[in-house]
Amino acid sequence: MSFSGPVAGVLLAAGRSTRMGRPKQLVPLRGQPLVRHAALALSGGGFDLLLAVIPPGEVGEGVRAALAGLPFTFAVNPDPARGLAGSFRAAVAALPGELAAVHFALADMPLLTGEIHAQLLDAFRETGAPLVLAEYGNVQEEAVRAPPHLFRADLLPPLRVLPDADHGPRSLLREYANQAVILRFPTALLADVDTPEDLGRLEEGLRGR
Repeated sequence: MSFSGPVAGVLLAAGRSTRMGRPKQLVPLRGQPLVRHAALALSGGGFDLLLAVIPPGEVGEGVRAALAGLPFTFAVNPDPARGLAGSFRAAVAALPGELAAVHFALADMPLLTGEIHAQLLDAFRETGAPLVLAEYGNVQEEAVRAPPHLFRADLLPPLRVLPDADHGPRSLLREYANQAVILRFPTALLADVDTPEDLGRLEEGLRGR
């Protein structure tokens, strides 16, 4: 297997936003939709192709519009209500063959940068590890593992058949944990947006930057 082959960057942007009360992908943050912040970072990570998984209907069209001008193709998760696993399935089904790996990021983590994504990609290029994972925690803090996650291509077939009950590929992450390369980042970068209160705290933290 070639570790120098193409690597896809995938933005999972089909969430239902039940706690936000409106499509969180499209809520404005510093003058642009939340999803565009994540997409800009992913597009700066050095990936060979970019795919966004979006919901059907009006919200999906809004995400397409929010990513205008960025080099993404799109796949639709036809039923986001059935969970994150459907977005993984939709992504893997839409991706071309002959990839070396796929890197998955979330649409609601706007503080990540292209450099963060590039560090995971570089770690894969250097090691060929089956998993390259991010964890977040400052000195003397217990780390929290969260996306982005990079999967080597031979781990993709199980993602095609994830059951709806799975909140993402947890069993796969556990199975290959002892072979994973893990990169640690500051706690602040873990900020995600699930509720209006999350959005307010994020806006306050960004004020003056």
